[in-house]
Amino acid sequence: MAVSVKDQNSIDVLSQSNPDKLLRIRHTCAHVMAMAVQSLFPETKVTIGPWTENGFYYDFDRPLPFTPEDLKLIQKEMKRIIKAKLPIIREEIARSHLREEIEALGENYKLEILDNIPEDETITRYFIGSPDVGKTNHPEVEPSLIESVPIPPQEYWWDLCAGPHVNHTGEINPKAFALESVAGAYWRGDESNPQLQRIYGTAWETPEQLKAYLTQKEEAKKRDHRKLGTELGLFNLQEDAGGGLVFWLPKGAKMRLLIENYWREQHLKSGYEFLYTPHIANLELWKTSGHYDFYRENMFDQMDIDAQKYQLKPMNCPFHVLTYKSALYSYRDLPIRWAELGTVYRYERSGVLHGLMRVRGFTQDDAHIFCLPEQVKGEILGVLNLTEQILSDFGFTDYEVNLSTRPAKSVGSSEIWDLATQGLIDALKEKRWDYVVDDGGGAFYGPKIDIKIRDAIGRLWQCSTIQVDFNLPERFDLHYVASDGTRQRPIMIHRAIFGSLERFFGILIENYAGDFPFWLAPIQLRLLPVTEEQYPYADSVAQQLRNLGYRVEVSYKGDRLGKQIRTAELEKIPLVAVIGNKEVEKQTLSLRSRKDGDMGELNLDELKELLGKVF
Repeated sequence: MAVSVKDQNSIDVLSQSNPDKLLRIRHTCAHVMAMAVQSLFPETKVTIGPWTENGFYYDFDRPLPFTPEDLKLIQKEMKRIIKAKLPIIREEIARSHLREEIEALGENYKLEILDNIPEDETITRYFIGSPDVGKTNHPEVEPSLIESVPIPPQEYWWDLCAGPHVNHTGEINPKAFALESVAGAYWRGDESNPQLQRIYGTAWETPEQLKAYLTQKEEAKKRDHRKLGTELGLFNLQEDAGGGLVFWLPKGAKMRLLIENYWREQHLKSGYEFLYTPHIANLELWKTSGHYDFYRENMFDQMDIDAQKYQLKPMNCPFHVLTYKSALYSYRDLPIRWAELGTVYRYERSGVLHGLMRVRGFTQDDAHIFCLPEQVKGEILGVLNLTEQILSDFGFTDYEVNLSTRPAKSVGSSEIWDLATQGLIDALKEKRWDYVVDDGGGAFYGPKIDIKIRDAIGRLWQCSTIQVDFNLPERFDLHYVASDGTRQRPIMIHRAIFGSLERFFGILIENYAGDFPFWLAPIQLRLLPVTEEQYPYADSVAQQLRNLGYRVEVSYKGDRLGKQIRTAELEKIPLVAVIGNKEVEKQTLSLRSRKDGDMGELNLDELKELLGKVF
């Protein structure tokens, strides 16, 4: 598959020499941080502290907010604990004994975690240091190691945990971790629960990796789509209308139209037809599809219409299924490929909303293919080809591909699962794409392929997905007439290439840092008349270029020429053309490229030729 050159500072967890060791380091770092916090601020209660993609965090209940100065103290204490090389000790413990200890400590969050552990599950906790030096049932730590470590009296800390961890704190490089920020978080993610303080940190194997990550993070801040979206006038999120709802401003709306038109053209070339379906439907539809049972917490409340319950759609799939069910198809009619840019609505908690990346109303580039079992491989291959074409045209040529197979709980026969999974594998092999198998990671209704794209600074974004579905054809009793006259179930394939138009737009902004390629730029050329005398000529040139399909505007602000050029630079407009009395007299323009600088004086025909060839 195509591979792009990655930024030299990009970091990918899976590319590290020992991913398992890195996860252990991060998990242990979380515990070391919690130990440091409770050592410095004994009134603090701990909750949970997992590793993350780039580091770790812990949630704390503390009366006072953590300050930047507190983070410096915590990090200093963490380094002291690390340099002490305290052993990490695993202990299996009886529930009753542990309950007594927790109650004595007054750690109510630990108690709630304990109560949620199933009765038949082994309970483990991990110590940093040891209250009983020399005794351990840690499967990885030799008693001799523990005995050799000088532990000050009562210098130990523990938390409920399933592991894994490193053997001792000295395996963490004190120059390869950093505390990053503090944020609010609700206990168990529920807004009705107490609000906690979450301290985020990052940890790596070497100082060089940490430096590269921090450099990448600084670059990511510059590319933040929320910041650039405001500065470039692309979109905003109007809180007066409610959180998580996107308002596309004129420039952003222009880009969205370009993206949608391109998407439609590519789908028409690939044999798709288009659907437009409603935004709401009777609640019974979502019960039949299973979304009400499995997805209820992400659906908005119902509305009453004519004494019936209606539901805003969280998915487009059932509408396409009903469209198929409204007619009788023969095996000769299949495959059927239907695509829709369908806006869906999902309830997301306020704490997880994030610019365009996590919203409550968004447009999916959905498509559903209804095909014969023997057509699965060919249809999957067609989707992969279309995905590659579209993603590459937007500048993404480096992907990470995952194949997820049958989980323990699933619907459908072994034969149909094997056929569909093999179809996915054969299509990937024909594309010669490397992929990682997520054994048992498929949906209950079928296997799937997920494609993550790598952006200009090395970050991975989940976008495209292809899912085979045996469930909805069964639930809605879909059929086609087979060659022998019997009625058979079609195979249904879900697929999205952008995933969400809003999210993909956010990824585009960050990938290009708002400096979009010429074909996608909302304004491709801005004409800069020096005085009002040049307005008529500028208007004439602009209209001629608009007639050819170029996006051109005239600056009527009357600012000094230097300021107009600077403004165009800040707005990341690819081309500007200065028009003074000389240009009007000669019927020319003085062209300047944002990337290439001064391009000289051209007449309109020369400009048209240049735009057609170069841009």
